[in-house]
Amino acid sequence: MAAVEQFDAIVVGAGQAGGPFSTALARSGKKTAIIEREHVGGTCINEGCTPTKTMVASARVAYLARRGADYGVHTSGPVQVDMVRVRERKRKVVDDFRSGSQHRIEETPGVELLFGEARFTEPHTLAVRLRDGGVRTLTAPLIVLNTGDRPAVPQLPGLERVSSLDSTSIMELDHVPAHLLVLGGGYIALEFGQMFRRFGSRVTLVQRSGHLLSHEDADVADEVATILREDGIDVLLHTRAVRVDQAAGGLIRLTVDGPRGEETLEGTHLLVATGRVPNTEALNPAAAGVRTDDKGYIVVDERLRTSAPGIYAVGDVKGGPAFTHISYDDFRILRTNLLEGGDASITGRLVPYTVFIDPQLGRVGLTEAEAQRQGRRLRVAKLPMSYVARAIEVDETRGFMKAVVDEETKQILGCAVLGIEGGEIMSALEIAMMGRLPYTTLKEAVFAHPTLAESLNNLFMTLD
Repeated sequence: MAAVEQFDAIVVGAGQAGGPFSTALARSGKKTAIIEREHVGGTCINEGCTPTKTMVASARVAYLARRGADYGVHTSGPVQVDMVRVRERKRKVVDDFRSGSQHRIEETPGVELLFGEARFTEPHTLAVRLRDGGVRTLTAPLIVLNTGDRPAVPQLPGLERVSSLDSTSIMELDHVPAHLLVLGGGYIALEFGQMFRRFGSRVTLVQRSGHLLSHEDADVADEVATILREDGIDVLLHTRAVRVDQAAGGLIRLTVDGPRGEETLEGTHLLVATGRVPNTEALNPAAAGVRTDDKGYIVVDERLRTSAPGIYAVGDVKGGPAFTHISYDDFRILRTNLLEGGDASITGRLVPYTVFIDPQLGRVGLTEAEAQRQGRRLRVAKLPMSYVARAIEVDETRGFMKAVVDEETKQILGCAVLGIEGGEIMSALEIAMMGRLPYTTLKEAVFAHPTLAESLNNLFMTLD
């Protein structure tokens, strides 16, 4: 039996919380081990934010090239997309980000990076099956779990017999699909759907519910659907996938049931983007007394403590909003509480996010529907992007800005900005919310002209 190696702290998973926390632990004098199954950087760097937004940028260039004549710029011949070059560029950016993150860990004295699969054998003890062979058994009084999640596989008859794509494998295509079928209506489905439409694919998006982006207000979701349809995407709402099979010649036949009854769609490729599941099965959390919910996510309290003393969970594996910036904030909370003697909490923190369709959708705080359910007296400011000078000048006028305001306190409760650089405008509103500025301050503020920020003047003037 292998000897048990003693550490002061063990981090399982080198994602956007685990990586920086491992080096913070080591710099504080704690002998630390960090265990990574596949690659440093987590989903964000390797399969999420970094590669997808790199490819979104390539797709936007193709879109603008096709629109050149709108700006008085003419190019010769049709726009052609080289997916091998797109993939090469994406891989290089990912490799640069990943290697940088890995070097920061490896160059920090006091932290040891192990590549392998970790499994609890008892409380505070992990057996690590190393990638290069062999097993090491580690124990520590402090353990942090940052194992993330992965694409879910829905229960769809025939799916196991079809060559389908998920949010990772679709980025490795070396050609543009002739017809991409997309299952799902969340931000992953929308980003890839629009991206491949701009690369030149025919795209059909199948969404079970009546709206895309189910957590958004109906007016926002409807406008997103309108934009995608304007881009040539066939958006099928209230449509359920019934079964799938491989037809002759390699075509994929997807049978769906929707407003037009049951029908069969034929495509060359199928992207399954119907949610994610946590990476907890191999971890065996029950052996450590770590409680999970009915979906397998680790249950934590407001300070990220699990049900087992001395064991914490951070990032996507704990459920809730699965965003890189939330994972990194989890790291800051642990650093504050465990290394700096503070008392930080996730209670009440704002959760901003941006859906990187084009135009972007930036969102933070309460939706109108959520605020109404709280029984607040509300005012809603709304401004079409076609009223924004900067948007008109660059000919990107699709979408609108929307802010929900408390009528009594004049505080901004939340916003959705669907428009050019919507994530950046949303961030300006988030700063105002963090500083508890009343909306009237932004209404009267002097912003440089012509910037997108000055649209906040006009947005809140709609409340006059």
